[in-house]
Amino acid sequence: MNTTMNAPATQAGTLDIRGLRLTLPGTARPVLDGVDLTVAPGETVSLVGESGSGKTLTSRSALCLLPPGAVTEGTVRVNGDDVLTADADRLRALRTGTVAMVFQDPRAALNPLRRIGDFLTEGVRATRTAARARATARATELLGAVGLDDTVLRKYPGQVSGGMLQRVMIAAALMGEPALLLADEPTTALDVTTQAEVVALLARLRERFATALLFVTHDLDLAAAISDRVYVMYAGRIAEHGPAKQLFEHPRHPYTAALLASTPRLERTGGRLSAIEGRPPA
Repeated sequence: MNTTMNAPATQAGTLDIRGLRLTLPGTARPVLDGVDLTVAPGETVSLVGESGSGKTLTSRSALCLLPPGAVTEGTVRVNGDDVLTADADRLRALRTGTVAMVFQDPRAALNPLRRIGDFLTEGVRATRTAARARATARATELLGAVGLDDTVLRKYPGQVSGGMLQRVMIAAALMGEPALLLADEPTTALDVTTQAEVVALLARLRERFATALLFVTHDLDLAAAISDRVYVMYAGRIAEHGPAKQLFEHPRHPYTAALLASTPRLERTGGRLSAIEGRPPA
């Protein structure tokens, strides 16, 4: 088995979303309304906005992980293939190789009654007929890449910290050597120190694997620090997008400016925090 830490040259890792509309049964308006978003190979793109703005649904559309009964319009292309019209076999290949996702709460993704080693290896063993020894060697290699040793393989989820579990989830996402990594607020449940470690880890892995990264977050400072480009989302639409430095220094849309103004700052003393009036649609 080739255990080098470079992604295959054939994996381009492009995501191209055009005119995505998503309507759920019983809803009066689309929850996603004409979303356009692109991620280029090796690029880090952040998707920011308030809770309920549609960030997670947009990212999940790259894997066609949409709610039951959802009606979609537009296209979501990964490496040129429209995942919204793909058949079951194509989606299975996509989800086990080309694209991977790191979810917000790692404890919700792991079975507490199974060892972490089983969780890491079962996917490649089932979809690629890899022998247990080869799959375990790959898992050990990736755990090392995220700063963990192979003793974690024999532990249960309840025996490790939240930060370690998030590292396990990142290693699991890389088991299939994805060209595109979707990270849905992977640092929200972590303390500040662990958050910084995970963000630095993602940056190192992106360079090491040449993986494209779509990073979903409500933390504007974090998005500014790690992103090449940023998309600002509100009520199912993209309000503004552009290079990270330009967008945060010179926001053009009032919503972006309001988000930046509502970010707490240590240097601000006295007075009330700025807030955006109203709330996103239910």
